[in-house]
Amino acid sequence: MTSSLPKAFDMQGQRVLITGAAGGIGSETAKLCSQLGAVTILTDIASVSQKLTALASTLQNVEAVHALDITDRKAVEAIVAQHAPITALIDTAAICPFDEDWMAPDWNEQSFHRVMEVNVLGPINLVRAVLPGMIERKQGSIALCGSIAGWMGGLLAAPHYAASKGGVHALVRWFSQRATPHNVRVNAVAPGPIATGMTDGQPYPIEKYPLQRMGRPDEIANALVFLASPAATFMAGSIMDVNGGVLLR
Repeated sequence: MTSSLPKAFDMQGQRVLITGAAGGIGSETAKLCSQLGAVTILTDIASVSQKLTALASTLQNVEAVHALDITDRKAVEAIVAQHAPITALIDTAAICPFDEDWMAPDWNEQSFHRVMEVNVLGPINLVRAVLPGMIERKQGSIALCGSIAGWMGGLLAAPHYAASKGGVHALVRWFSQRATPHNVRVNAVAPGPIATGMTDGQPYPIEKYPLQRMGRPDEIANALVFLASPAATFMAGSIMDVNGGVLLR
């Protein structure tokens, strides 16, 4: 399938670590990387390991499947070391609790800490593990997953999610200042409302959106894989809006 692709989109020879690979966006990302010829290492939390294994069985060039909590720095470092060299990282792992009333006196602030651990500390652990090798080789790409919430506070998301994704946007710039001089590109996608398990059952007012629908997971995967591919070799420190026109910046 890859033989007829333009060279810029051909990912043969790439070794891609994908986190959150059992989720809606992550699984579509894994499928597309496989179709483009990349070798993939697929990870997600232990509770979805069966789903992840089932996904891997349908794809070509899957080197390994791992249960991984990206908040566990040592576990992240061990997987990166085991599968080095990692030439591209695509991080889609995230959580978004829809807390009923975060202003309530009994709101559980542990929810805030967990969101920050997964959505901010997780990407830090991942980039910290893969970046030194990429810098040494003078080549690599990292694609993180921000959110429309990181720009404008979200549509339905609680404040901890909005804060965490704003943090991801800031991290892209921070990482890029250190990575770009070594020919390592760090970028992100900022999705709008996407129909995944994370948003299932939430009252998104799609009739008010310009396209009058939620986005599809593959529409975000397309952007993430583009950023990780040779087609985006002049993109660094960018956050790509893929929101169906819900937010115009």
